[in-house]
Amino acid sequence: MAVYTHVSDEELDQLLHNYDLGELLSCKGIAEGVENSNFLLHTTSGFYILTLYEKRVNVDDLPFFLGLMEHLAKKGYVSPRPLADKSGKTLNEVAGRPGAIIEFLDGRSIGRPSPDHCALLGDSLANLHMAAADFDIQRKNSLSIDAWRPLFESALQDDRKGMIRESERQEVTAELDHLEANWPKDLPSGVIHADLFPDNIFFLREKVSGVIDYYFACNDYLAYDIAVCMNAWCFESDGSFNVTKAKKLLKAYNNVRPLSSAEQKALPLLCQGAAIRFYLTRLYDWINQVEGALVKPKNPEEYLKKIRFHRAVKSTADYGID
Repeated sequence: MAVYTHVSDEELDQLLHNYDLGELLSCKGIAEGVENSNFLLHTTSGFYILTLYEKRVNVDDLPFFLGLMEHLAKKGYVSPRPLADKSGKTLNEVAGRPGAIIEFLDGRSIGRPSPDHCALLGDSLANLHMAAADFDIQRKNSLSIDAWRPLFESALQDDRKGMIRESERQEVTAELDHLEANWPKDLPSGVIHADLFPDNIFFLREKVSGVIDYYFACNDYLAYDIAVCMNAWCFESDGSFNVTKAKKLLKAYNNVRPLSSAEQKALPLLCQGAAIRFYLTRLYDWINQVEGALVKPKNPEEYLKKIRFHRAVKSTADYGID
């Protein structure tokens, strides 16, 4: 979440006039995240999240994102619902951007997850995959392997300040060559979240109370979603890999949806791919910072170190799989 587009009081009043949510008491921008503009709305009927979809979000994808959230919520999964206005629409234009008001969920994200939080994550991720199995809208992963080299080439072209070192360019190019030559085929697929970082999952009373921010969700390998989570949850602030966290995550996931032998074998490569995906998008944002945005781009260096770790993995035992 972040704030790129500012909304006037008049625009907020006009928007809320179309909903049965009461009168606006306050509106506060939310600084976390990097993709869309988000605001915490407080009205006389409660709290809500207003999301404005920025330029990197394809408007044609919004029925998938909003429909998936609604589908998961109907299945009993801890996803917030997009709220419909008086005419039944969940998508409106606000400040020149497509926008939606989303249900507010109680709970809080955890800045430094414990192994027990990783176990709860694994269980929740597997349940997400199961609940989304019969979702009938398809969306290709626009940030999968076919997009990685063009994204890197775009960053190189935009790097007028010389932020990318020559050694880094060579290392990433070699990594892309390796991934493109060895990327797995025919693994179990379905709807994945694709961005389930610690700030996108809420905990309350030692349970998962909410999973949010589905704006990278797509159809892809289910095990790739696990790889995203392992990169986001199982490394410590000093860059070391916490195998206890990984083992807890994988065991809890397996208890709900057992991984196939092919998925387990592919996991190190999927982790490399997930790491380079976030390295590349962070690199792009680092080079193309938006002036005046209420958000600070994240340093891509962290994910370059994670790529190196996964490249050195000898077997899935290094991830805690017996």
